[in-house]
Amino acid sequence: MRNNIYVGLVHYPVYNKNSDVVATSVTNFDIHDISRTCRTYDIKKYFIITPVDAQKELTSRIIGFWTEGDGIEFNKNRNEAFENTELEDSVQSSVETIEKLEGRKPKIITTSARIFSNSVDYDVLGKEIIEDESPYLILFGTGWGLTDEIMDLSYKILKPIRGKTKYNHLCVRSAVSIILDRLLGEN
Repeated sequence: MRNNIYVGLVHYPVYNKNSDVVATSVTNFDIHDISRTCRTYDIKKYFIITPVDAQKELTSRIIGFWTEGDGIEFNKNRNEAFENTELEDSVQSSVETIEKLEGRKPKIITTSARIFSNSVDYDVLGKEIIEDESPYLILFGTGWGLTDEIMDLSYKILKPIRGKTKYNHLCVRSAVSIILDRLLGEN
């Protein structure tokens, strides 16, 4: 499997339920569960994107526990999951990090619960990702979704995940797992 696919969990800029641009809180579950999911699908780096100093400090302590602290011996699987989890201040700094590692900018894929004119099916994009040597950065929003500014950076936007009901508000951990499996899973 290719190893130049990146995931970013964006905590700023995102919308709140009133469509205000806000910074959301990093959650312990998102740090742990998405790190594990990214490791399972051989994602090169999982970026937790927040400019908030207090959130960065807390997240660094959690990551450090599993990569440098007592967590290494306590649970080696968790240690392995956290090896590729990193903090970034912004989407732009994530792109710059990838460009340094890969020698070129990534193609940015965004996710949304809405359909856009450049929305793409999972099988089409999954095939492209496997065949194309370009790096990809798949961005997931927190709160009420990625801002228009971030969506405008998209090379492509994945179609929403839909169940058989009108309710459509998955937690981001579930969305990351479903989307990575649809794009990179065995079937």
